[in-house]
Amino acid sequence: MTRIIVHAGFHKTGTTSLQDFLRDNRSALAPCFRSYGKADFLAAGAHARIYAQRPFAWRLWRFRRSFRRFLNSVETGGTIVLSRETFSGGMPGHRRIGGALMTSYAKPATRLAGVIVAELRRRFGPDADITFLYTTREREDWIRSVHGHLLRSIRLTLDFKSFRAQFPDLAGPEAEAAAMARALAPIPVVTAALEDFATHPEGPAAALLDLLEVPADLRAGLKPARRGNSGQSGDMREAFRELNAQALGKSELKRRKDALLRPKGTAT
Repeated sequence: MTRIIVHAGFHKTGTTSLQDFLRDNRSALAPCFRSYGKADFLAAGAHARIYAQRPFAWRLWRFRRSFRRFLNSVETGGTIVLSRETFSGGMPGHRRIGGALMTSYAKPATRLAGVIVAELRRRFGPDADITFLYTTREREDWIRSVHGHLLRSIRLTLDFKSFRAQFPDLAGPEAEAAAMARALAPIPVVTAALEDFATHPEGPAAALLDLLEVPADLRAGLKPARRGNSGQSGDMREAFRELNAQALGKSELKRRKDALLRPKGTAT
């Protein structure tokens, strides 16, 4: 029987740190499980994100097809870990086709999870042992991090107060994970709060290693976690916001943002 842990989100909850940790320690952890991250899923990760923004049936079918293609390359047996935050869809704050603001993971995450479960059972059999893992984060800290990410990645021009006002009924990752637990039942859902692992040398990946009961002597020799996608200072965010308000071409805007992110004294 194959055991599968699906780490399906959420964005800005330590997912990059967890994925980097698994990649950095892939060989050392191989006796315990095989892990797959962003670079391993072919187009499946992108198709999941696009489906959330363009929730048409054929988009969901495209995700199913690419996810199935990935699974066909995975050996059966043992334990595998699949980690990709877009398996919950797109980050709130982006917009769907037609311009509607994405304020929750909700329906796309549930439908994507349904496809994931069906395809896992198709590949590994009806008795496959499936668990979903969601990393979470305190709601207000999380939405502030989302705002900073969007300032950096798209042409967002709203300050945080105006941006936050667009989410009067914001659930936050903990509530989103609880909703997914109800939708996925009886499939087990495990959550891990980013705050609980802020100083842990393994970062949020410690929750996964605990879940899989990885031996302490093996863990003692692992490379420590790297912190990925760190937030920017208030001044940096304001600089991004001002750049986004300018009539700059896409490539020029990216060049200027990259220059702001580059450590001082670093050659171009």
